[in-house]
Amino acid sequence: MRVALAQVITGRDVAGNLRLLEEYARLAKEGGAGLVVFPEAMMRAFGNSLLDIAEPLDGPWASRVRDLAQELQLVIVAGMFTPGAPSSSGSRRVRNTLLATGPGVEASYDKIHLFDAFGFAESDTVEAGTEPVTFDAGGLTFGLATCYDIRFPALFTANADHGAVVNIVSASWGSGPGKAEQWQLLARARAVDTTTFVLACGQGDPATQGVEVKGSAPTGVGYSAVVSPFGQVLESLEGEPGLIFHDLDSAAVEEARAKLPVLANRHHF
Repeated sequence: MRVALAQVITGRDVAGNLRLLEEYARLAKEGGAGLVVFPEAMMRAFGNSLLDIAEPLDGPWASRVRDLAQELQLVIVAGMFTPGAPSSSGSRRVRNTLLATGPGVEASYDKIHLFDAFGFAESDTVEAGTEPVTFDAGGLTFGLATCYDIRFPALFTANADHGAVVNIVSASWGSGPGKAEQWQLLARARAVDTTTFVLACGQGDPATQGVEVKGSAPTGVGYSAVVSPFGQVLESLEGEPGLIFHDLDSAAVEEARAKLPVLANRHHF
């Protein structure tokens, strides 16, 4: 199955971000992809209010993505925000949701590990998810993860236990000293941990477009990549927006699991 990763830079304008998604989805289809991955916060970039734009999975934003996926006969995975339950203090919250939709596919994943790190507190406004999510497309099983999740190997192992041979990570990675290197390292580590392909798709770096980012909101560093089950970077980008493709072959996972049976050899403590 040919997949594409769309490294884009979103902003405040929800409608504009949807047009950007449509543009790249069409380019992915033209390039022969059967599935395209978009970053976290595709609906609206971090650093802007999320409460006023969150909508259910049958709302207009998700419905337009769903309609586009059916029109193109293409599976689309993209980050959005759905309404969450109020906190114990009664404050409103959203869920940081990955929508996966297309021919024969309808799934959603709510980010489990919230980014309360490096001076940012995602849990102030976001309700955490609780369950791993996988889906099937093109004869492959895909697991879903979002940004900070990549630091927690157990989620990726759980996805593999549910049959995943590919783990998708959509992100809007925070910038800072060593952060891009950590993102690249973690994508490779999670691939080796689970002998799965990892599709790590992040928001591009706004600085590459001359945009100065203020505050601690994680707005992206780029470096999206397709990583093999042995941890080899097969395709990658740097900081600028772009689109990459790769043809996934489940035989590569079978080979890796025969040679390096970490899932079979592990002990449960």
